[in-house]
Amino acid sequence: MLNIHNLSISFQGEYLFEEITFKLGAGDRVGLIGKNGAGKSTMLKILSKELEPDSGQIAADKNLSIGFLKQDIDFEFGKTVLEESYEAFKEIKALEANMEAINVQLAERTDYESESYNQLMVDLNEAQHQYEILGGYNYQGNTEKILQGLGFKRDDFNKLTDTFSGGWRMRIELAKLLLQNNDVLLLDEPTNHLDIESIIWLEGFLKSYSGAVVIVSHDKMFLDHVTNRTIEISLGRIYDYPKPYSEFLILRKEIREQQMAAHKNQEKQIQQTEKLIEKFRAKASKATMAQSLIKKLDKIDRIEVDEEDNSVMTLNFPISITPGKVVIEANDVSKHYGKLQVLNNINLTVARDSKIAFVGQNGQGKSTLAKIIVNEIEHQGHLALGHNVQIGYFAQNQAEYLDGNKTVHDTMIDAANETNRTKVRDILGAFLFRGEEVDKYVRVLSGGERNRLALAKLMLQPFNVLVMDEPTNHLDIKSKNVLKDALNRFEGTLILVSHDRDFLQGLTNLVYEFKDQKIKEYLGDIDFYLQQRNVENLREVEKRDVVKEQPKQVDNNLSYEAQKQQKSLKNKLSKVEAQITQLEKDIKEIDVELAVNYDETVSKPGFFEAYQEKKARLETLMEEWETIQEGLEHF
Repeated sequence: MLNIHNLSISFQGEYLFEEITFKLGAGDRVGLIGKNGAGKSTMLKILSKELEPDSGQIAADKNLSIGFLKQDIDFEFGKTVLEESYEAFKEIKALEANMEAINVQLAERTDYESESYNQLMVDLNEAQHQYEILGGYNYQGNTEKILQGLGFKRDDFNKLTDTFSGGWRMRIELAKLLLQNNDVLLLDEPTNHLDIESIIWLEGFLKSYSGAVVIVSHDKMFLDHVTNRTIEISLGRIYDYPKPYSEFLILRKEIREQQMAAHKNQEKQIQQTEKLIEKFRAKASKATMAQSLIKKLDKIDRIEVDEEDNSVMTLNFPISITPGKVVIEANDVSKHYGKLQVLNNINLTVARDSKIAFVGQNGQGKSTLAKIIVNEIEHQGHLALGHNVQIGYFAQNQAEYLDGNKTVHDTMIDAANETNRTKVRDILGAFLFRGEEVDKYVRVLSGGERNRLALAKLMLQPFNVLVMDEPTNHLDIKSKNVLKDALNRFEGTLILVSHDRDFLQGLTNLVYEFKDQKIKEYLGDIDFYLQQRNVENLREVEKRDVVKEQPKQVDNNLSYEAQKQQKSLKNKLSKVEAQITQLEKDIKEIDVELAVNYDETVSKPGFFEAYQEKKARLETLMEEWETIQEGLEHF
């Protein structure tokens, strides 16, 4: 499908990757991994032809269609959810408009025998045929299934997209891509704005997807469940293995250990040979032997050990003064958005130095309570902070608060004060913004780099209570581990909202589960909580009982071309069945009309010709239906 050969791209004189080569075929589900800034999003932009490489070629099958889900999307407001989703079917919508225009002309004109009238009939037939091939009779039903799979309710379909958050608008964009039946899907952090149920639904969809998929994600479980191949970008090179993420890590480690062992043995042999050369070179009688050894040494194919990029940010949260014993006290706190009640009479006391996890299904109020604690939104009831409490807050969409028109350095300088302004460059360096990177505009940063910058801003103000809402979104695996280590060292009070069990393990000693507008306390860590709930992981907790319907996929055992043929036949069958139903209805109405008023009906001009034409057309369609059915039975 896609053949990438000797691809190179550089920024400001430094290669992001150089002369890399790989292929993508139908059924490949690739996890594209690497540290923040390694070039993952850039690679997707090149594959989507949004960005031109410096050198190299990308060869693709003729008429190959590629869908690209970006981290940042431009949205046109004023459309409903369904209207925006139907934008996935531009060709179908254009055909609908064309057929409607032709039908209007046919209804208005009376020159039935003219050549232009006949041409209109031909045009309509061709448009209907193309409409059928493109699946025009099924797209509305498929759209509703996909939207429901991604968490939308039927009540949401006719609401304006303006009324939805950025995360929900991202889901609409994802729905559009899934509806387009692209041959290749490029997904940049697709799970960042999805709840657990929608992630599980997306996993099911992608597992049965017949085309190729390339996914940039830092969700290890998602990658393990979906991918069958991993490509790592590291220090300008790629490492490509036919394994999902966790298996790839084990294999990559084993291969590197083998390389190191082989390299060590080879170095010993080379050193021994070099000693012999030096020894023999001094003696005239041994000169020939020395030359032979030199030639042998020159022919050795030196074993290289794959380089590892071990650069990670340095993170230590600044602690301020010691607060009182009780840092947060909430009494009968409630919150509703319009008619939607999210929290109802919540009572909560947070003691100094507590380490708390907020868990539960999306929409149950975890982020809402976090925002109430930091006084970002209004609420009912009473919530008070304790003596000397100073809060640091990292919002789920923290990166969105950054000004894209500022540089990295200016962003920090504007947030600094007189006492720490001189430390800005040191802090940025600790977060891997070094040299010319501090002069980059925020708008060109990757999602992970923006999150790193948002974390760096937190370092400018000391605090004793830290509230973090999904802080690991966009962060690469190594950065997640650095953040976790820093939180383990943090000596203040910690409140974490997260779906990531691996991240929460060892960080908290108290869990609050959010469910049905209430919270329930568990006096232990995340493993104790899961044990009490008798489940293996947070996904099981957050799943609802209702299993969402998976969209029907074509048989993955078939070849790519066979799958396309099967899909086309199914679309044709659907169209023919719709036409048969309509013709049978028309003929029945005429038969009733003949029985009621025979003389007046038959006296109409061209009546019998039209009547016989409908019957003949019905017979032809029945034969066509049988032929298509026979064709489908061969798959």
